[in-house]
Amino acid sequence: MRVEMSCGWSGTIGRRARLGLAVAALLCVRCGTPRSIPPQTQAAAGDVSEDSAVIWARGASRGPVVIELSTDPQFAGAMRFERTISDPLVPVKVEAAGLSAGTQYYTRVTDAGGGRALGRFRTAHGDADFHGLRFGVSGDWRGDLAPYPSIRNAAGRDLDFFVAMGDTIYADYESPALIGVAQATRLSQFRLKYAEVYSPFLGLNSLAELRASTAWFATIDDHEVTDNFAGGAAPWTHPLFGLTGEYINETVFFEGGLRAFQDYHPIRDEYYGDTGDCRTAGKRKLYRYRTFGRDAAVFLLDARSFRDMNLDWEVNLEDPLSTTYFLLVSLQRDRTMLGAEQFSDLQRDLRDAHRRGVTWKFVLIPEPIQNLGPILSSDRYEGYAEERATLLRMIRDEDIRNVVFIAADIHGTIVNNLTYTDDLLGPQIPVESWEVTTGAVAFDPVLGSVIVDQAIQLGILEPNIRIYYDELPRSLKDGFIEDALNGLLALFGYDPIGLQDSNIPATLLSGGYFSVNMFGWTEFQVDRDTQRLRVTTYGVEAYRRDILDPTLVPEVVSDFVVEARP
Repeated sequence: MRVEMSCGWSGTIGRRARLGLAVAALLCVRCGTPRSIPPQTQAAAGDVSEDSAVIWARGASRGPVVIELSTDPQFAGAMRFERTISDPLVPVKVEAAGLSAGTQYYTRVTDAGGGRALGRFRTAHGDADFHGLRFGVSGDWRGDLAPYPSIRNAAGRDLDFFVAMGDTIYADYESPALIGVAQATRLSQFRLKYAEVYSPFLGLNSLAELRASTAWFATIDDHEVTDNFAGGAAPWTHPLFGLTGEYINETVFFEGGLRAFQDYHPIRDEYYGDTGDCRTAGKRKLYRYRTFGRDAAVFLLDARSFRDMNLDWEVNLEDPLSTTYFLLVSLQRDRTMLGAEQFSDLQRDLRDAHRRGVTWKFVLIPEPIQNLGPILSSDRYEGYAEERATLLRMIRDEDIRNVVFIAADIHGTIVNNLTYTDDLLGPQIPVESWEVTTGAVAFDPVLGSVIVDQAIQLGILEPNIRIYYDELPRSLKDGFIEDALNGLLALFGYDPIGLQDSNIPATLLSGGYFSVNMFGWTEFQVDRDTQRLRVTTYGVEAYRRDILDPTLVPEVVSDFVVEARP
């Protein structure tokens, strides 16, 4: 078996070496001892525009760290920045301005101890021409499931950028970096969680290698702080946030999680101004709008910091009144997932990209917007159905074409076209937009198992189905769950999974539109000449801590193309 790593090493791993690595992983996760997080010298860049980028550096030694930036891989005529590492757990960043559009840059970080790291990235094309585009997206990686073989091939894909779609740590899960700590509470603990996922383990460091290979964008979901929090809710609604402040996004605990997120990602520290809404005024701004020539525009959303509290209502399919109540309240109550300011920014920028003739509009939102049914939907955009309908209605009414939503969070790949309704008893109105969910990079249990267990708990499936399901090959597991989910969607008049028989001009090349038993990531490629979009999901078999195999190599799970509407 041949394995190639972006750090430059290439070699053959024999059966004995594979077995040794697997045994080492098994012993490590079973012993329960803390995993050492050695200081690292690392380089990354992100938040790119046509003329700027944020350069990120982590040093293994205290003292001055030199950051160099050049269009020459030998660093002739390099821009030079110097910062100070006061704590190896705290990275530093610089913002480089005046860069050339559509240009390859190289970075070099040298710390006080002589440690050195290299990186590279490309700026966005700033003109009105077509150049083609290739980027990757995924999210959801737990520290105890490192070193993430599911994403090991991404660094070699020559990506223009990669988007980390939230749950970039699991602060509320114990991991080898913090044995015995079920919830990070101090800033140093949040930072250690990030250091863990970007550190080598068992000879592999997939995420750090990926970040060194391309530009990086990132947003949060919930586990950067704690599970299912709502930043726009009052602190007293959650036991971890105390009683001080009007909103959770004003609390010390929230700020600790967000401070560490900012520290460990090559992104700008941006803040909203005086918005007239105390929910967003002066608060951290993770929303980004970027264009890449006329090929694509990217809209990166924060769906956690400003949202209203999730609807506290369990849907029971055997009680039609409970389902009706949930659907009615989510559709009619004035509730927001994005916050008024961010929602307005998204609408404005979608119109701007449309006016400028940008072909593809990629809306990246951590939680899915597609209809997956009311069960456990309060955390998704279905739980904020009025705002969801307003957005989709605008896209339809204003004929904003080629809008693709990309989501993570649910730990599986599900592709479907989008519909909305204006009222509870009204028809589903199709929009010429669609969504693909991606990931998880590594989360146990995998989505397929979660769906089966939930269906058993809700009485939808008999308990003995679990034994039957576990014995199926992966493709049949996916098919079994897809059929069950389509049955649920049909109950509510929603379209079945997939783009077949929809208003989306898609062609499936391999695999399917549904994969819920793999770990992986998704690549989006816009062809320069035809503007055709190709969507390829890569993955490895899902694993647990006790059967982690760092030599797994990603394979193509799903591959399809979509024609651009002129």
